[in-house]
Amino acid sequence: MSQVRVKICGLTRRQDVSAAVKSGADALGFVFVPRSSRCLSIEKAKTLVESVPAFVSRVGLFQNQEASQIQQVLDQMALSMLQFHGDEEPDFCRQFGLPYIKAINLKSPDPIALAERRYPDAAGILVDSHETGGLGGTGKTLNWTEIKAGQLPLILAGGLNPENISRAVRMVRPWAVDVSSGVELSPAIKDHDAIQKFIQEAKREQ
Repeated sequence: MSQVRVKICGLTRRQDVSAAVKSGADALGFVFVPRSSRCLSIEKAKTLVESVPAFVSRVGLFQNQEASQIQQVLDQMALSMLQFHGDEEPDFCRQFGLPYIKAINLKSPDPIALAERRYPDAAGILVDSHETGGLGGTGKTLNWTEIKAGQLPLILAGGLNPENISRAVRMVRPWAVDVSSGVELSPAIKDHDAIQKFIQEAKREQ
């Protein structure tokens, strides 16, 4: 198994972006869903995205938003990838000319296989603990024994933190892991020590 990739999501402060980059994050997530406590204005997000150095992916998170709203974000900043947490159709996800991740929950039978058939060109399938129509960042942990990777890169989220990430990686063997609330002092405020420990523990498992 190659070394797992790590995405730190829900970043709202420049110092948190810097801490994630210095700790070795492969990707950073910026939330544009209005009802999220981690939602960014376009102006704030632009400042944060511009501070991300080369070879660190910049991921924009959306949920059931109009294409024009997403395009407005893309017109203002250079995102590397999009992440969709709603009921977006495959044609909707691919229309922006960027790689995309499709987030799913595990409520339906064989959800990963179903998602792969529906979104065959996705850059990855992200499994999270959110309810249908909900957002990630809840801190609720998945039952890792239920998760079976398919053909597309599997991204594991949901209740991950520095204490359990090593075991999660050993059990699931995901392509990447995604964390938000598990490395926070409070909603939208990241704990820099927790970020560093999380990344170290995640990448320890190979």
